[in-house]
Amino acid sequence: MNGGSTGESTPEDVFSGSPLGLELCRGVERIVAGLPPSTMRATKSQVAFRGRRGFAYIWWPARYVRSNVPAVLSIALPRRIASERFKEVVNPAPGVWMHHLELRSLADLDDEVAGWLEEARKAAGRLPL
Repeated sequence: MNGGSTGESTPEDVFSGSPLGLELCRGVERIVAGLPPSTMRATKSQVAFRGRRGFAYIWWPARYVRSNVPAVLSIALPRRIASERFKEVVNPAPGVWMHHLELRSLADLDDEVAGWLEEARKAAGRLPL
């Protein structure tokens, strides 16, 4: 995986106050590192993984709502996946389905999640040169 934050924020900033959330973010980063090259960028609210376009976002819901969930992984896919694991699935744009997965432990980052991330990464297109 190439890149890092652009100085706007860091994963440590995003998950300040949620050590488990940061650990889960790093777990997602390790999975994504084994996929085709992508970039990672942290903003104030989330850590985004991108090919030509974004394909995965991890964030700490307690920053915005009352929640004891240490991290939510949002995966952008070109199709809707029916899985009880997703807290919510929405269709924000034609051909884009956003799948929201609550992460509570590193065990949640299993082969099934890695497969979804791989599919999302492939659908996100090649990095611009």
